[in-house]
Amino acid sequence: MPTPTASNADLLRRRSAAVPRGVATAFPIYADRAENAELWDVEGNRFVDFAGGIAVLNTGHRHPKVMAAVAAQAERFTHTAFQVAAYDSYIELAEALNARAPFKAPAKSILFTTGAEAVENAVKIARCATGRNGVITFSGAFHGRTLMTMAMTGKVLPYKRGFGSMPAEVYHLPFPVPQNGVTVADSLKALDFLFAADIGPDRVAAIVIEPVQGEGGFHPAPVELLKALREICDRHGILLIADEVQSGFARTGRLFAIEHSGVEPDLITMAKSLAGGFPLSGVLGKAEIMDRVEPGGLGGTYAGSPLACAAALAVLSVIEEEGLCARADAIGETIKARLETFATRNDLVPITAIRGLGAMIGFDIVTDRTGGAPDKETTARVTAKALAEGLILLSCGTHGNVIRILVPLTVGDAVLAEGLAKLERALTL
Repeated sequence: MPTPTASNADLLRRRSAAVPRGVATAFPIYADRAENAELWDVEGNRFVDFAGGIAVLNTGHRHPKVMAAVAAQAERFTHTAFQVAAYDSYIELAEALNARAPFKAPAKSILFTTGAEAVENAVKIARCATGRNGVITFSGAFHGRTLMTMAMTGKVLPYKRGFGSMPAEVYHLPFPVPQNGVTVADSLKALDFLFAADIGPDRVAAIVIEPVQGEGGFHPAPVELLKALREICDRHGILLIADEVQSGFARTGRLFAIEHSGVEPDLITMAKSLAGGFPLSGVLGKAEIMDRVEPGGLGGTYAGSPLACAAALAVLSVIEEEGLCARADAIGETIKARLETFATRNDLVPITAIRGLGAMIGFDIVTDRTGGAPDKETTARVTAKALAEGLILLSCGTHGNVIRILVPLTVGDAVLAEGLAKLERALTL
């Protein structure tokens, strides 16, 4: 293995000179190598990875089966463009995803490269299938950084400031979060007001919702809300789109988080952990809806990369062979039990609202234990202290005070315990 030629400080200086500041990096470390749930920087410092590349690495860094599949594909070819010369791995992956679709109707899948591409194309499909323009999303939602997905995202800073006018006919509802004082009834009442004041339901193509909000703070969508949205969509001919970019592929204890509710969406957007670290996204949907778009209306030069398709087929095998849905539940229970003990201790930072499905866990850092306010500053100190302890830990949330845990589902028990011990030290007052 070659010895790194630059330090973290050297690379930080070069980054500042070469890369625009618009792309932020959470920590001043530069990766050299990684394995499963561990990462080493260019200076040889070791970290337990509780971020998983922002939910990309459910099967861990460099899973052997994924790496072998990619290597085998690279020996055959790396690119043809599916629109020029198609290939078997794209079709095989579409078949595998269709067979796992959480709805009764026949399914079809199309592949892209990024999560934002998947969401944007789901909107295109919905508009074409319904002949309508309106799109409804939720406060706190994150759907991407393209113009359309930025408009759909329910947070101004840092995603929208300075980028001018957003695409038209995108509307937001309040997302029900108990600590924000918003209930399911409030969300549905706001939808009634929206239909009365701004856009009739006959002009709405789709309602898009994350079954578990990601950047918004790891808030699971209440089953009551999802069921109500399904009924409203059925009544008015609106499509229900589940954005599973962050919550998919066993993270919540199901292949897709929407499965916890029993609600059937019309379309599902997916990316992140689909291909174990390789760029791949897609839209999985009911075949009759997916086929409404004319040939040539969908696609992309790199969409459905052969290398990424090979990786994704391996990921699906790993999820099943290693029982990662059950493993997610077990990891989640371990993490939440430990967090519950942290919440009772006066020598640690005040934490509350421990939540999550499977191993998609979040909790709030607040100013005190008696209904305190969100504490963004302390949250930033905790993530910095975690890094000093050798733990990669991310924050999120509308108020910037949520700690989120996205440890790979392949993590060993010893490394998980080590990471939780590091978290405990990071929370120490």
